[in-house]
Amino acid sequence: MKAQNNRAFTYAVIVAIGGFIFGLDAALISGTVNFISQEFGLTDLQLGTAVSAPALGVLLALPFAGYACNQFGRKRTLQIVAVLYLFSAIVSALAPDYWTLVIARFIGGLAFSSISLASMYIGEIAPPKLRGKLVSMTQINIVVGLSMAYFINYLILQAIGSGAEWAISWGVNENTWRWMLASEILPALVWLVLLFFIPESPAWLVYKNRIADAKRTLSKIIPSNEIDQHIQETQKSLDKGDENRSMVAQFKEIFSKPMRNILIIATTIAIVQQSTGINAILFYAPTVFEQLGLGTDAAFAQAIWIGLTSIIFTVLAILLIDRIGRKPMIIFGMIWIIISLGMCSYGFKSARYTITQDAISQMTDMVGVDKLHVLVGKEFGSDTEFKGALKEVLGEEGARNNSSMLLEKAADLNATLILIGLLSFIAAFHFSVGPIMWVLFSEIFPISIRGIAIPFFTIITSLTNYVVQQFFPWQLATMGGSAIFLFYAATVTVGVIIIWRYLKETKNMSIEEIQLALLKK
Repeated sequence: MKAQNNRAFTYAVIVAIGGFIFGLDAALISGTVNFISQEFGLTDLQLGTAVSAPALGVLLALPFAGYACNQFGRKRTLQIVAVLYLFSAIVSALAPDYWTLVIARFIGGLAFSSISLASMYIGEIAPPKLRGKLVSMTQINIVVGLSMAYFINYLILQAIGSGAEWAISWGVNENTWRWMLASEILPALVWLVLLFFIPESPAWLVYKNRIADAKRTLSKIIPSNEIDQHIQETQKSLDKGDENRSMVAQFKEIFSKPMRNILIIATTIAIVQQSTGINAILFYAPTVFEQLGLGTDAAFAQAIWIGLTSIIFTVLAILLIDRIGRKPMIIFGMIWIIISLGMCSYGFKSARYTITQDAISQMTDMVGVDKLHVLVGKEFGSDTEFKGALKEVLGEEGARNNSSMLLEKAADLNATLILIGLLSFIAAFHFSVGPIMWVLFSEIFPISIRGIAIPFFTIITSLTNYVVQQFFPWQLATMGGSAIFLFYAATVTVGVIIIWRYLKETKNMSIEEIQLALLKK
């Protein structure tokens, strides 16, 4: 039994590396924001397009991912995804212009389906008592990838700031953002190679009526005396699906009356997970910290704390999910998220911004610094008012290029409260709705429609993610931090009410038992 569990663990680890690549790809862009904005002269919406391009790409990929993993198998589809990550990383690092970068990142977004595919695969090879932990490994790899991205960006900035000889000789100081994006190439290549060493999903093999192959795979991950029962349960779940396994038939089943509870649960959690604003915070982490007046270098250093917090609380969630259960953790975590977002909103609401004569005297190297004298002594009640005044005085480009330094000099806010609120929010997300959404997605759908259902609901969460990322720079510039965090908190509140009403506990249950609990009679 121990040998089988070890093999299941090994396969899960390999597939979950896709989460690491996702996290790396998603967060490396956070370090490039100021560099690409200056090099290509981007507006807030253009910057949002560059950052959110992968989220748009995954919207296109997911419907095809569902078809591909049903038609060609989970393993082959994951290999295609790894190739897309590798191609995107290479082209992004070499992009000669803005649109090439956007297109390359869009292609990388086609690979973001790795998260839903990893959850599907791991859910199908994991023993019921280990499913929660093993599926959650994708989430911990995501946050390790995010943390690594922040650390890589920070090291690159430190290298060029210290004038390191290797950074100069390798052109890192001249191509900073390109080196940041290029750091994804090697991990993507390693993952592609490792995927050749995993077996095909036994559930897919049964789906294709390849029973002998399914038994061979199952013999590697469960005891031999449980194989026949596992095959029978899988076939029973398949038999409950529409005999005509076309995409249209499977979509009809998703929206059928028996599936109504599952539809409500999946739709709600898919929207709420991204409506927390998590990816706006993660992908724009240094930018968010700059709003606290910490300066660019400090902002990158603080962003590393986000990564460390993510890892710690994701590990805690993995250790507890099969003990405490899915529903208690997700409800508690979402309430915790609401409180944390409220702290951030209050911190920004009480902030004041003032330019002093002393501050101007410390910025002699800044182009157009004399224009700031008209703002000396004026107090601004919000970050949006202050940034608006800077644009009037310095112009849009001057305000954008110097916003970090000016916020550092002018901000008078409770940075400690906001920082605690942000880290508390990150902790709450990764303890609850972050990993648990993928665990639920791997459990609540019948096998007969899982190949379509998981990508479909991932489309919903990806669409929400795209909207959040696309408009976050514009929201930050026009609405301000306080209003944004308050809006996110209100959305999560609605989600808590729905999840409390419809979600039933699924820990330690087989897929068949979960269907009996959730399907409407």
